[in-house]
Amino acid sequence: MRLTAGEIAAAVHGKIISGSPETLTENISTASGQMKGADLFVPIIGARVDAHKFIGDAFLHGAAASFTSEGIPDGFDADGHTLISVEDTMQGLQDLGAYYRSRYVHIPYIGVTGSVGKTTTREMIAAALSGGLRTYSTKGNANSQSGVPITVTETDPQAEAGVIEMGISEFGEMHRISMVVQCDMAVVTVIGISHIANLGSQENIMKEKLHILDGMRDGGVLLLNGDDLLLKEITEERLHTYGLARDKKIRILFYGTGDNAAIRAENIREENGYPVFDLVLHADIMSDSGRRIPKVRLAVPGLHMVLNALAAVGTAVLNGVGPEAAVKGVQSFESLQGRGRIVEKNGIRVINDAYNAAPQSMIAGLKVLEALPAEGRHIAVLADMLELGPDEAEYHRKVGETIGKEMPGLDEIWLYGKLSRYIGEGLDNGARERDRVPAVRFFDDRDELLRELKMNLRSGDAVLFKGSNSMKLSAVAEALLS
Repeated sequence: MRLTAGEIAAAVHGKIISGSPETLTENISTASGQMKGADLFVPIIGARVDAHKFIGDAFLHGAAASFTSEGIPDGFDADGHTLISVEDTMQGLQDLGAYYRSRYVHIPYIGVTGSVGKTTTREMIAAALSGGLRTYSTKGNANSQSGVPITVTETDPQAEAGVIEMGISEFGEMHRISMVVQCDMAVVTVIGISHIANLGSQENIMKEKLHILDGMRDGGVLLLNGDDLLLKEITEERLHTYGLARDKKIRILFYGTGDNAAIRAENIREENGYPVFDLVLHADIMSDSGRRIPKVRLAVPGLHMVLNALAAVGTAVLNGVGPEAAVKGVQSFESLQGRGRIVEKNGIRVINDAYNAAPQSMIAGLKVLEALPAEGRHIAVLADMLELGPDEAEYHRKVGETIGKEMPGLDEIWLYGKLSRYIGEGLDNGARERDRVPAVRFFDDRDELLRELKMNLRSGDAVLFKGSNSMKLSAVAEALLS
């Protein structure tokens, strides 16, 4: 990004109240102590902290200019410092992202959203697209109200396609970031119950996710998981009843394992713990009569990864990448740190999947653990799943019931956190008709959990870490490996 303060002010309907309109900015930062060079500092007003008080600190760390919605801060010497006054700093940041997208980024953007699997699907799509196109994608977890516009301004100028992850937790958020991204194609993975505490119901979650269409360009493609109970019912007419895409033509396609899928997986199985399937591409997305590619083999464990791979290949083919090249890219993809990557040390296999958790992803992770070859025990270390609303206890119980009824290959369940105790209750209910049930241990202290793991794990064991990010199970997994 190379924008002057004057151009930024005009783009966001702001006004320069000190400094020079010729001040050049090359990056954007919302953290006053983390500057990349010639940054525009955007002080966000949060629930706990108003970052306007850090404007001076931002300039000390190398900011070239700063937004402000509060004029010149008290005690700040504005002489020689460029301040751009805006009505709302977050809205100013989003307006700047939308301006930059419209003016400087002229490549197709693929927006990725859903309750589960956004980041993995994003990276799989990037891998598939890279089979034929230079591809830029969201870095880390910058999928938020502030992260998305910054991601847009950091788009590689040599890129031929961009993959943008788009996360939301409240009403109205998807509309705002969709107007920034202005995607040409949208992929929706799964409608689960993450953030149901804020959004009220799964149908509300789906509707909010589908506001990704608000900023989509006319003639865009909506690629949906056809195995999802809610998404598979989406039609153009239903979108219109939701008040969506009434003024534009949207092409709806599905991926999955059913007859509705234009990108379909057949003959799904596991070989040595990794998914293998036959890929069928319908004529709907091919210029010829379609294509069948047998024995697609993934390098990431878990049968649930098959759907992510279908979304990736379908996206790449729809953007002009050859099917074989797209499949090769997907087959090269390996798990991301904290999102299901398997590491072996001293004979112990550790699955660190503790970046986040919801019931669907926790059950998927447990199935990966159960299927993982191990000479010793299969041990699941599970922590609380957060932001599930008033029925949070019941959601935890249902995970436990699923373990008890369907997962005889698990030997021990270690539970950390107050809510995780309900998993233990559910396990007891689900396992009443079985002779062999996993041993259960409860922990309230993370340090104690780590100590007991160090004392009890032995060569041949396989252990899964899964819980919401704020429970910090990743730190336990990393400490254990170190």
